[in-house]
Amino acid sequence: MGDDSVQGHGDSGNDDLDLRQDRAHSARMYDYYLGGKTNYAVDREAARQVMKVFPAIETVARVNRAYMQRAMRYLAQQGVRQFIDVGTGIPTAPNLHDVVQAVEPAARVVYADNDPIVLVYADELLAGSPQGRTSYVHADATRPKQVLDAVREEGILDLSQPVGLSLHALLHFVPDDQEPYRVVGEFVEQLPSGSYLSLTHCTGDFDPAAWNAIIDTYIQRGTPAQVRDKNAVLRFFDQLDLVDPGVVLAHQWKPEAGSGPGILTDRLVSLYAGIGRKP
Repeated sequence: MGDDSVQGHGDSGNDDLDLRQDRAHSARMYDYYLGGKTNYAVDREAARQVMKVFPAIETVARVNRAYMQRAMRYLAQQGVRQFIDVGTGIPTAPNLHDVVQAVEPAARVVYADNDPIVLVYADELLAGSPQGRTSYVHADATRPKQVLDAVREEGILDLSQPVGLSLHALLHFVPDDQEPYRVVGEFVEQLPSGSYLSLTHCTGDFDPAAWNAIIDTYIQRGTPAQVRDKNAVLRFFDQLDLVDPGVVLAHQWKPEAGSGPGILTDRLVSLYAGIGRKP
């Protein structure tokens, strides 16, 4: 695959976007872990460096995707009909709207990201069911008011009614100096009672040395990152009622046969997940 794997997508209105092709990009690295084609040589080099110190990083990515599908299906089954996915990343089928609209075709989804590469591919996030609606907003995850104002402007969600908010594989790219607990708290504060927060977060609990090396790889290539232990991940749910089984490793959250990779260990997964409901 050549370095032009991202070229030719999007419309002419995206021609002036800075896709940052000169340095590794976390979303494109994640795409590479998943076996996707939306990545450049610089991303593959960085991803392979991560894989040298922790070959299971591909497993982490696949477990994250499998959790997303189970978690969002669960929320749709609980009656949630509108969703906000913050830190969307490069589209990967099935996307969140595919999952929830399979349960409830009228479900509505707004995706949010501030990454120009995601904007190029946003059209792939808009092909939902005829009964439902999907949309994409360009907004910064660390500015919750900006995100939710942009969502309101789209006019397809009613933020006086419960929302399923997903922050999947996002918060480990929000280090402490960017106040991740404030960010999550502001999102939760602005959502109505009965809303849900679902998140996943990488951890160094089971292989600290490897994850220190992974974080160094991202930081050296210009992407701030920070893993957290279980207690630190639990703090994100301080104002919420945790859904059973609580914050656990992602493959242990309501497991289903055939969901995600096969034989797994805590070290291979190294990803916490959980859902909390706003009282």
